[in-house]
Amino acid sequence: MCYYNGIRVTREEYLLLLRIEKKVTKLKLDRPVQSGFAYTQWPILKAMPGGDDFELVEAHWEFIAPWCSNWKAVEEGRKKYTTLNAIGENLVESKLYRDAALHRRCLVLSSGFYEWRHYKPEGAKKAETYPYHIGMADSPIFYMAGVWQPWTDKSTGETLDTFAIVTTAANGLMQQIHNTKKRMPLILPEALAREWLLGNLSEERIKEMAHYQVDSHAMKAWPVAKDFRTSAEPELEAVYAELPPLQ
Repeated sequence: MCYYNGIRVTREEYLLLLRIEKKVTKLKLDRPVQSGFAYTQWPILKAMPGGDDFELVEAHWEFIAPWCSNWKAVEEGRKKYTTLNAIGENLVESKLYRDAALHRRCLVLSSGFYEWRHYKPEGAKKAETYPYHIGMADSPIFYMAGVWQPWTDKSTGETLDTFAIVTTAANGLMQQIHNTKKRMPLILPEALAREWLLGNLSEERIKEMAHYQVDSHAMKAWPVAKDFRTSAEPELEAVYAELPPLQ
């Protein structure tokens, strides 16, 4: 699942989604790698009232259930399940995600995410894990589908927006990398991203979009060092002699 993400917005610090342009200098959008398990802020796009424009905001990466009354309840919930990702095929049937899928969809910004490939080298007793950096071949920034939820800590009055990244079945490339669970983020091209964010979608259309698979040939992926989470340059390619290349 997608638990490690990265974003790099450079040059003029503008974000463009189908002719809607936003200046993004107020947010720090140079984060080569961030763990969802840090339970902190990440940039997302949210629809504005009226449904024909969007805003770029930071939201808490972890979809917090409305029945969690305070942070203690949230932390207890983490021991049982994670809400960093939401299974796209089950969104409209889910007690937790249904309302957000119908009314509060968002786009999660990414320049590349990280996933582990399991492989058993010859002579090894068990499979080893090799991290990969995965992105889009021709897009320095791309959009993952998400759902968001406003939440209030009833003991303090603190309010924040929370979100989860929507996942779908792995395409051919991601089946080779995430070769245990065979899942991937629901990556949407611009037209579908705009529809997900600003469209008035029926349940059937949400289900249809949740099965979308970006073409493997439009993606790029390479192995990175196993300490990428603490590296100054986590995207740098690493060489593992025992690891067969991707097909």
